[in-house]
Amino acid sequence: MGNLIVAFDVDDTLIIPASATGFDIDVPNYEVIAVYRWFQAQGHTMVIWSGGGEDYAKTWAAKLGLTADYYLDKHDTSLRPDLAFDDADLTLAKVNVKVKRVNNSVVRYPDRVR
Repeated sequence: MGNLIVAFDVDDTLIIPASATGFDIDVPNYEVIAVYRWFQAQGHTMVIWSGGGEDYAKTWAAKLGLTADYYLDKHDTSLRPDLAFDDADLTLAKVNVKVKRVNNSVVRYPDRVR
């Protein structure tokens, strides 16, 4: 297997938002972080992205102790990953893995509900 471009979303993928856990803070999603580190250890090109933008992705990567080759706004189309891990049904990569949300019945962003 050659070098893949592997992307991971932040919210509800690398972290579990406080609204889903009932805690006062967002918490790391350790199982997904372990998968991230495995792909990175294999030498793949790593991307951390977020709908919150590049700076948000960088901030959370630093908080989680993760490094990436690219930090992107999720909707930046300049790089098409081979494999993407995300909590949403998206087709942003050649292969998309949907990460199960914790406590999916909780609305994550009530100000965005219409």
